[in-house]
Amino acid sequence: MKTNSTNLGLVTKKFNDFFLVDFLNQLNSDNSDKFLCKVKKSINFKDQLIYVGDKVGIEKIDFRSKRAVITSLKKRKNLLVRPSVANISNIYVTFSVDEPELNLSQVNRFLISAESMGVEVSLVLTKCDLISDKRRSYLLDKFKKWGYQVITLNPQKSDCFKNLLAELKQKECSIFIGPSGVGKTTLLNMIIPGLHNSTAPVSKKIKRGKNTTRNVELFSISNQSYIVDTPGFNMQPLEVDIKLLPNLYSEIYKQVIEEGIKCKFRNCLHLMDEGCNLNKSFERYPFYKEMIESSKSHYYQNQED
Repeated sequence: MKTNSTNLGLVTKKFNDFFLVDFLNQLNSDNSDKFLCKVKKSINFKDQLIYVGDKVGIEKIDFRSKRAVITSLKKRKNLLVRPSVANISNIYVTFSVDEPELNLSQVNRFLISAESMGVEVSLVLTKCDLISDKRRSYLLDKFKKWGYQVITLNPQKSDCFKNLLAELKQKECSIFIGPSGVGKTTLLNMIIPGLHNSTAPVSKKIKRGKNTTRNVELFSISNQSYIVDTPGFNMQPLEVDIKLLPNLYSEIYKQVIEEGIKCKFRNCLHLMDEGCNLNKSFERYPFYKEMIESSKSHYYQNQED
């Protein structure tokens, strides 16, 4: 059976000139079908590429051969650069508390990179069986002051994972990002039955894991809820307008928006600026200051180039 009416689909995998697409509006009783699609030759999407996670219009649908043609590209909400995936709704920044050792500066950069996407951001800590309850409580308190309610995972306590899975099934499209070796692949294998991605141990020499995943793909975990399977190390390069950086730190945002503190100048970067009234005693301020200075250097370097 073929149909020429336009239907909405979701790109779940991309390879060469082909795309795997799920229907987002039900055409038949089996809404789990995936269709192999190519882009209509006469269509030009203004030099835009189609990425995993994009919503597309599809026509010439053949249910027998499971093939169709992509005829339109819908406006996307966002685009993660590395890995290339569109329309993310939730980012779970994932780090292990040990093996490899937790690096707070790196955690901060991942969180701010995620915040720059303008989506809901959560922090996940894995391998919590390797630390004491006292250390776990200390980390929970620390990150609460950063503005995050932390999800802690312990392989010996299944309830933690069950709660996370139930949460993921309420989201539209979630992705786990973080350095290699923190357990993202193991976590995805638990979330997606039958995935069986290979894992690699943490290198004793370089103190980080090896990349094991190769292709970006979306997997359905509930009705119109998807999880992204990503290739290895994946942090979006931080290219945030320096004027927007203060808004990405909850400690600064809270003071400026909720408490209504006012600096002398509206574009105050809260460094050693004249008339700055920001309380700089919060823990992440050195990280913030470092990122501001780094962004300034990057800006002036680009100006010289």
